[in-house]
Amino acid sequence: MHYRRLGRSDIQVSALGLGTMTFGEQNTESDAHAQLDRAREAGINFIDTAEMYPVPPCAQTQGLTETYIGTWLKARGCRDQVVLATKVAGPGDWLPHIRGVEARLDRRNIEAALDDSLRRLQTEWIDLYQLHWPDRETNFFGKLGFTSSDADDSVPLLETLRVLDDLVKAGKIRQIGVSNETPWGLMRFLALAETQGLARMASIQNPYNLLNRSFEIGLAEVAIREACGLLAYSPLAFGVLSGKYLNGQRPAGARVTRFERFSRYSNPQAERATADYVALARRHDLDPAQMALAWVTSRPFTTSNIIGATTLAQLDANLASIDLTLDEAVLAEIEAIHTRQPNPAP
Repeated sequence: MHYRRLGRSDIQVSALGLGTMTFGEQNTESDAHAQLDRAREAGINFIDTAEMYPVPPCAQTQGLTETYIGTWLKARGCRDQVVLATKVAGPGDWLPHIRGVEARLDRRNIEAALDDSLRRLQTEWIDLYQLHWPDRETNFFGKLGFTSSDADDSVPLLETLRVLDDLVKAGKIRQIGVSNETPWGLMRFLALAETQGLARMASIQNPYNLLNRSFEIGLAEVAIREACGLLAYSPLAFGVLSGKYLNGQRPAGARVTRFERFSRYSNPQAERATADYVALARRHDLDPAQMALAWVTSRPFTTSNIIGATTLAQLDANLASIDLTLDEAVLAEIEAIHTRQPNPAP
């Protein structure tokens, strides 16, 4: 494993991070602890979660992911050796069980969310606290195009940032970050931090994979020039880039098989591109999933590539991607496929 600097902080995070959104839904507490142990053995120190998890979100399971991580941290006594990241949910009528219809990125909500996360995680501080999605109406979660509205009652970014700054000063948070954010939103947060002397965003967690390279349009330059690197989520596009769903296959127990909501990367153009990427990997005697992961990890704006798994075998295969370096021929063929069908599943 190798490690990279988180923003402009003194925190070093592993180039592969462990995503945990399956803990409490597809994975039991013992499964979760086994995955965390295996990841730590492999050198992963960056663990990412959220108050909303597990996914799909529902009232009956909400918070279980953080709870399982908390019991693991207590049992292993390794809190000081882990970079722990979690997120506060933004507004959404699809999450009435998380602080009701008044869930916003304001002081009341952020402070309540953080205290609940600290309790579930059995820790006194969060290393990276992230805004899971913007408070304002904008294009994220696969929405294309931006349409403005005169009726914007969102919490001002400065108000949100001041709350986070207070929590950093209180010692409850070390660093802050955004997720599912746009170039405008990230640059505004960075400008406000500079002009107002407030805490600075250290990272941005957005989707990024061979089927969705929209991060490269605008955000990649910001990430590099402003030292606010990408924490890439869905690097395997819900497992689609492994090739296991090609030709209509739906393996028993797999995420896309079980949950209709995970259809973002299953449209016809994405399936055609996936078939091309899988064929490319096999021509070069590469595992398709490992090729896809190695490509994300190698991007110059990537701080950590957040891998996830439901079995230890899957996790071991994903971990092995850290030792794979793609040669120029493979990289050129990846670009050729991308040129034929850019961003088939943004």
